[in-house]
Amino acid sequence: MSGRRLRRAGLSWRGAAGGLVPEPVLRLAGHELRLWQSLVLWVRRARHGVREGDLAFGHARGDAAMMYGLLFVCLVETVGLSVLLADWPAAHAVVLVLDVQTVLFLLGLRAAAVVRPHVLGGGVLRVRSGAHLDLAIPLERIAVVRRRSAYSHAGAEGELNLPVGSQTSIELELSEAVEAPRLLRAGRPVRVVRFHADEPDAMYAALVGATRPRGEVT
Repeated sequence: MSGRRLRRAGLSWRGAAGGLVPEPVLRLAGHELRLWQSLVLWVRRARHGVREGDLAFGHARGDAAMMYGLLFVCLVETVGLSVLLADWPAAHAVVLVLDVQTVLFLLGLRAAAVVRPHVLGGGVLRVRSGAHLDLAIPLERIAVVRRRSAYSHAGAEGELNLPVGSQTSIELELSEAVEAPRLLRAGRPVRVVRFHADEPDAMYAALVGATRPRGEVT
């Protein structure tokens, strides 16, 4: 069925696209668009999803050295291959396009980590991981808040771990499961969420203040 017929059947544009394009392809395309949006916000020194009165907590510092190191290696490779393939214009053009796309992709990943912080406000905590995960947790579902640094995560059923530099520093136990989105598959319910913040003590204090007297504090 064509996209126009699907639209006539009352489906949204996303629903119509889902009838023509495999869902994983749509998810990857959406991720790519969020990376480009993040690059624009990064250039503008803006942040995504942070409203007036919200508290924002960055989580990008721990991966900065690794990301910039990868970018440096890619740039060196781009220059080196340009020199080596100078006598083969067609091959040089193809490799140059691929290298530029790789550099922009890495910049997008870095930008997404910077401009999409964790956000606390409006009765909701948004836990984020770059452009691929944005989990909204109603504060009334937060039963326990822990300030706990961990460097290894088993990945048990019902748990979501979002380490930065292999570390998480905040742990939440929920009274009711929330649906955690995944990039290429359907979401899954989780009741334990572990994540990292650049300033974990400040975020812990903010969460404690926002969840009392509902949340148990440890």
